Amino acid sequence: MQDAQLEQLARQTGRLLRDRGLSMAAAESCTGGWIAKVMTDIPGSSQWFERGFVTYSNQAKRDMLGVRADTLAYFGAVSEQVVREMAAGALAHSRADVAVAVSGIAGPDGGSDHKPVGTVWLAWADGNGVRAERRWFPGNREAVRRQTVIHALKGLGGGLEP
Repeated sequence: MQDAQLEQLARQTGRLLRDRGLSMAAAESCTGGWIAKVMTDIPGSSQWFERGFVTYSNQAKRDMLGVRADTLAYFGAVSEQVVREMAAGALAHSRADVAVAVSGIAGPDGGSDHKPVGTVWLAWADGNGVRAERRWFPGNREAVRRQTVIHALKGLGGGLEP
């Protein structure tokens, strides 16, 4: 791994998961598997990384995670409702104890006044439920995606703190 900040964050998150005897799943859209890559770059990650879902298309979100067609049609892929269903679906379609889900507009195109480029919805799920939040990350496509990975892992790790 070339990125020291991402490596440190992945190691820290992995340690928290391992110490609690938990495993994780990632449901990714805009990051295209980057969360799974960062986590599995860490030696020993098979102890706590259960699986990843790269659900870039709406059909993949439906097929792999059980996101409802009406949710996608009414709210759009980049919405609180969809990432909540993605996170819950990642738990339901895996043996993981916790899950993170992301969906956003990384750019350079695809934004609107309502959802500008850099808009990302993130969700974290465990046996107690799902929490979600919307963020806006500045920069080019890579910067938006990288910041999404960082925030997703910080949110996951924060949920694991005692």
